[in-house]
Amino acid sequence: MSGTTAKETTAILAPRSMPTGQRNVVRSNDSASLWNCTLSPGWTQEEVKVLGKALMKFGIGNWMKIIESECLPGKTIAQMNLQTQRMLGQQSTAEFNGLHIDALQIGALNSQRQGPDIRRKNNCIVNMGGKLTRDEVERRRVAHREKFQVSQEEWSVIVLPKPDNPHLLLDKKREELKSLKTELADVVARISAIEQTVECESSQPAGIKRTRE
Repeated sequence: MSGTTAKETTAILAPRSMPTGQRNVVRSNDSASLWNCTLSPGWTQEEVKVLGKALMKFGIGNWMKIIESECLPGKTIAQMNLQTQRMLGQQSTAEFNGLHIDALQIGALNSQRQGPDIRRKNNCIVNMGGKLTRDEVERRRVAHREKFQVSQEEWSVIVLPKPDNPHLLLDKKREELKSLKTELADVVARISAIEQTVECESSQPAGIKRTRE
């Protein structure tokens, strides 16, 4: 690109979802709120905030500790893992395992990564090459720990919300599910009735159709 200035190059490479300019460069100490991760099905923004605090307190991948804390009642390991990927902005989480980090901070940095080797799915960077070796995963994990891990003094005092009665909350969710199933059944019945009407009309002789018209 002959004749293209550095400022113009920055504007071309910047993600469309984020404005360009020095004020919008994400640094390690910037607010994680700059990165609006994609929500997995069944997640609210408030639940994502709670998961973020839980990941900082217990470490990435320590799902059983999060479940035992009862801060996210009803969430499964698979659901938490998928939402963590979206918060990090990448599908592979092995290089962060056990680290007490702000997942949204990593996601903010990943959202600005550009290049011919960067491929995304659901806003998450996917690995297009071969599987990383254990040594490479560990090397990255050590680098992430030195750069991003919060201090023990910080994560040890994080207080996670705990519902007064998680069983009542689960009962409420079950009622919501029951209501949705009833609504779905009603929609299916309506579609079936419309299909039967269309089928009956299409099977009638042409003369009867014209008489009705």
